[in-house]
Amino acid sequence: MLESSHIQISRLALENNLRFLQQQMGPAVRISSVVKGNAYGHGIECFVPLAEACGIRHFSVSDAHEAYRVKAVVQQPDTEIMIMGMIEDGHLEWAVENGIAFFTFETQRLEHALAAAQKSGRPAKVHLEVETGMNRTGFCPQDLPRVAQLLRQGQSQGLLRFEGLCTHFAGAESIGNYLRVREQRKAYNRMLKWFRDEGLQPGCLHTACSAAAMRYPPTRLDMVRIGILQYGFWPSREVFIEYNSRFEDKHDPLQRLISWKSQVMDVKKVRGGQYIGYGTSYLANTDMEIAIIPVGYAHGFSRSLSNQGRVLIHGKRVGVVGTVNMNAITVDITRLDGVNKGDEVVFIGYQGDMELTVSSFAEFSEQVNYEMLTRLPTDIPRQVVE
Repeated sequence: MLESSHIQISRLALENNLRFLQQQMGPAVRISSVVKGNAYGHGIECFVPLAEACGIRHFSVSDAHEAYRVKAVVQQPDTEIMIMGMIEDGHLEWAVENGIAFFTFETQRLEHALAAAQKSGRPAKVHLEVETGMNRTGFCPQDLPRVAQLLRQGQSQGLLRFEGLCTHFAGAESIGNYLRVREQRKAYNRMLKWFRDEGLQPGCLHTACSAAAMRYPPTRLDMVRIGILQYGFWPSREVFIEYNSRFEDKHDPLQRLISWKSQVMDVKKVRGGQYIGYGTSYLANTDMEIAIIPVGYAHGFSRSLSNQGRVLIHGKRVGVVGTVNMNAITVDITRLDGVNKGDEVVFIGYQGDMELTVSSFAEFSEQVNYEMLTRLPTDIPRQVVE
C-alpha cells in the first residue's frame, strides 16, 4: 500500500440503511441519495456505483462539478442526477444536453435554461425552489407571476419540463425549530396551490431532508432527499432519541459505512522529562514508548486533536501526545506490548470489539459529523468492502 491511510466503505451497511429508510418512508416515496460534499466524505466515485447496485436511481448534488463526477461513474441508464445549488450559466447547456435536472431559484437562471434548451434542442429539467422561511435560496411569492410566464413559454415550446417544486427546511433536526418548520410547510402548500391554480403542475413534490423525513412524515411527499442517514449517522442526537422513544428495544437501526485506517510508521522510546513533538505542549512525566503514524491535519485529522485525540492499536484506545503535525501524529503505546512498524491503526471504525465513532472523533475536535466527514481529503483512497 503506497498511501499513508485508506478509507473503507461497507456495502452491507449501506444495504441495511437503505432498507431501513425505505421501510420508514414507505414504498410510494422515492429516495434521492444526496452525495454533496464528496458523498459526505465517502467518495463520489466509490459511493455512487455502490448505491446504484443497492437500488438507488436518483442522486442529488450541490453543484455542476459534483454532477459531472456523478455522471462519469453512473452505470444505470435510468439513473437521474439533480443539482441543488451552484451551476454557472455556461454549464447550463451541458446539464440540459446530459439530462441533468437542476434547481432554479432566480428568474435569470430560468431564462438561461430556456436559452440552453433552445440551443441544445433538448428540454431543460427544472425544479423550482420556493422560499418558505429558510431565507437562503428560493422564489418569493412576488416572483411567481414571472416564473409562471417563463414556465408557460418554455412548456409551449417544449423547452422546459416542470420536474419538481421544492423547498428546504431550516433546522428540522431540532424541536426548537418546530414552529418555523410548521410555517414553512404552510408557505410551501400555499405556493403549490398557486401553481396548480395557474394550471402548472410539478412532476415531483419534495421538501424533506433526512431530519424532516424522520420527524415530519407529511413532508415526505413524492421524494425525500436523504444525506447523512444513508451513511449511518443521525442528523442530531435529538432525532435519534425521538425515533428510539417509540420502541422498548433501544438500539440504533443504522450502520456506519465508513472506516478510516492507517499503519504505524515508526516506534520509539522517550525518556521521562523530555518533550514530544513541536514546542512544549506535551512533557513525558515518565519513560514512554510512542508510535508515529503518517497522518496529520493535511489528511483531515484536525490539529485541535493535539494531546486529546484517540486511535485504536491492537484493539485498544491510545491517546495522541503532542501537537498534530501536517503529516504525522504520535500516540502513547506505553501500555501496549509488541507494537511494530506496519501494525494497523484505526481512526474511525472497529478493531476487534473496540470502536472509534465519527461522533467521538468529531466531538474531540469540536466539529459536527457533517463537517468532519466532508473534510476528509478526496485523495485518500476509498474502497468498497463487505
